[in-house]
Amino acid sequence: MDQISFHSPRIMDIGAGASGRIAALLARLGLSRPLIVTDPFMMSSGMIENITAPLTQAGITFAIFSDTIPEPTDIIVQAGVAFMLNAPHAFDCLIGFGGGSPIDTAKAMGILAGGGAMRDYKVPASADLSALPLIAVPTTAGTGTECTRFTVITDTQTDEKMLIAGLGALPLAALVDYELTFSVPPRITADTGIDSFTHALEAFVSRRATLFSDALARSAMRLIGAHLQRAYDEPKNAEARAAMMLGATQAGLAFSNASVALVHGMSRPIGAHFHVPHGLSNAMLLPAITRFSLNDALPRYAEAARLAGFAEADDADQLAGQKLIEQLEHLNRHLAVPTPA
Repeated sequence: MDQISFHSPRIMDIGAGASGRIAALLARLGLSRPLIVTDPFMMSSGMIENITAPLTQAGITFAIFSDTIPEPTDIIVQAGVAFMLNAPHAFDCLIGFGGGSPIDTAKAMGILAGGGAMRDYKVPASADLSALPLIAVPTTAGTGTECTRFTVITDTQTDEKMLIAGLGALPLAALVDYELTFSVPPRITADTGIDSFTHALEAFVSRRATLFSDALARSAMRLIGAHLQRAYDEPKNAEARAAMMLGATQAGLAFSNASVALVHGMSRPIGAHFHVPHGLSNAMLLPAITRFSLNDALPRYAEAARLAGFAEADDADQLAGQKLIEQLEHLNRHLAVPTPA
């Protein structure tokens, strides 16, 4: 058996009400002065109270940086670091609360607080140190960033989406609470849902796949394949939302410990140059790239189709692979994803 290296947050609390246990988690970790990193919508919608209320009740003093934006940039990260450094007291941790963008911003802030410029940490450099530990609290089921060792930050001068990778980007802990997703709009449910399936599928067909990542990817594809349409059609369906949240987290762990592939490689420049949201650009590309790649990893794609419920157990690999492509195209139509053509 080949050697396997596996990385994940130290603590993961997954399930209904997990976000309300933020104060207990901080106490368990010996942390007491958090900076919450979030976005304007989390503030205006009142969603932020899911974590500020238990912190206040526990007597924990906190501050909030809420200027994050979709597809975060180096300028926003620098603004967050300046907010930290100019605060009246020092923080001992960060709490990333929201979708992928606030959590990715918090990751980059923790890394950049140690000095340097964001470009200094882009791949192939390794960002293995963070000045502050991060607790991630996702409010969407898709990015998986709550459990990955990656963040993606746009260079505003070049429009390059810089991949930052290393243990410095891996949260210390994650609170994965599906109840936070009940109010997620259909468009975001669709885009993040397809994004999470893409994570699982690409991790599964990756040449860097391991027994660990395969187990997580298989489970994620089962959950997402069975529940994405229902979560989109019935946003208050607890079973569907819980399955999607768990599947997204498993998919994040899978690709963080294997890799993504061509879909993500092509989606980054689309996002950078045309400002298409990351999940949507993945969804637009997934059927076409799966068709292009099918015969190079046919047994894996066929198994993925069966796991997701898109093909029958006794379908031949070629038929199962074709059904995978057809079902991905059907999903995109159902979820109102535009085609790239």
